[in-house]
Amino acid sequence: MTANALLLSSSRAGDTLYLEHALPLIAAMTNHTKKWLFIPYAGVSKPYEQYLETVASALAPLQLDISSIHQHGDPKQAIKDADGIIVGGGNTFHLLHELYRYDLVHLIREEVAAGKPYIGWSAGSNIAGQSIRTTNDMPIIEPPSFTALGLIPFQINPHYSNATIAGHNGESRAQRILEFTCVDPLTPVLGIQEGTALKLDGDKLQLIGDLPAFLFSGQEQEIPVPAGSDLSHMLS
Repeated sequence: MTANALLLSSSRAGDTLYLEHALPLIAAMTNHTKKWLFIPYAGVSKPYEQYLETVASALAPLQLDISSIHQHGDPKQAIKDADGIIVGGGNTFHLLHELYRYDLVHLIREEVAAGKPYIGWSAGSNIAGQSIRTTNDMPIIEPPSFTALGLIPFQINPHYSNATIAGHNGESRAQRILEFTCVDPLTPVLGIQEGTALKLDGDKLQLIGDLPAFLFSGQEQEIPVPAGSDLSHMLS
C-alpha cells in the first residue's frame, strides 16, 4: 500500500483563518500534484459552489487547479482523472451517504491505496478510518453502511476534547468513546485535537502538531499520545 494521506482534525486552529494553519502541510502534499478534486458532500447547510469557493480561496496561495465533484457529470471518472482528492468537513453521515449513493467508497479506497494523495479535515478525516461510528455528528441521514474508506485500521475522533460545560449533565467525549470500546474492544480510537493531524505515508504514520492525541482501546482509556509521535505501529 502506497497511501499518502493528510488527515486534519479541523479546518481551523484557534482564531486562524480557514485552513490557514494547515497550508504548510497541504503545500507539502501538493508540490507535484496540481489537479485536485474537492468532495463537498459533508456540507449540508451550504451550497456546494459556496463550499468550493471557500476552499479554493483558502488554498489560492498554492496555485492549485481545484474543481468540485458536483461539477462533473461522471463522479467516478472525475476521481480517476484527478491528481489528488480533498474531502471537506461537515456532517459525516451525509458525506458517507453520498459516497455510497454514487458508489465511490471502493473507488476512493483503491485510488488512494494506489498512491493518489488524499487530504481531509473533520468529516473528511473521519471517513479515513474503519467506520464512522466515532464521529461527533448527528445522524441526520442513514448511509447504507457505517463502513468507511479504511485508509487506516482504526477509528478517528476529530475535534477531540474532553472539556465539560458547567451545568451540562450529558456524557463527556471520553465517556462516549468508552461506550464504543465496550462494544468493540478490539478496535482502537484515536482522538485528535484541534490544529493537529495524522500524516500517512505508506507504512509510516505520524501525529502532526503541538498537542497530544488520546488513545482509547479496550480497557485503556484516554491515554495521552505525545505530540509528534510515530504511530506507524498502529497500521499493523
